[in-house]
Amino acid sequence: MSASAGLVRRLAQNRVARFIVVGGVNTVFGYGCFWLLLYVGLHYSMALLIGTVLGVLFNFKTTGTLVFGSHDNRLIFRFVGSYVFTYFCNLAGLRVLVGAGFSPQVGGLLLILPMAAVSFVILRRFVFAAKT
Repeated sequence: MSASAGLVRRLAQNRVARFIVVGGVNTVFGYGCFWLLLYVGLHYSMALLIGTVLGVLFNFKTTGTLVFGSHDNRLIFRFVGSYVFTYFCNLAGLRVLVGAGFSPQVGGLLLILPMAAVSFVILRRFVFAAKT
């Protein structure tokens, strides 16, 4: 086995690495929705809400299955609850950054990594805890 194949295998077995890869795809989708909604003229709070709802629907299966190995659809309610919490944290951060003079687009970008960390901890501890 080549060194690169071994590295790929180790990364695939690492939950945090899988979360980063799957989260990257989910982030592109969610931020893309957010940006598009801002572009068409929605206020950042409404764009964030709609982008979050669309992201939750997209993320549940990818995160549950690929990151945490769960196929339990009953966890959707906990998953949605985790995103409600994350949404309000994100909205509070965005309000602070917009108030400090950042555009909503830049503020949203600055919050991606902190919100990903918050999301991972919540998902690992409260949503998919039985699988971790």
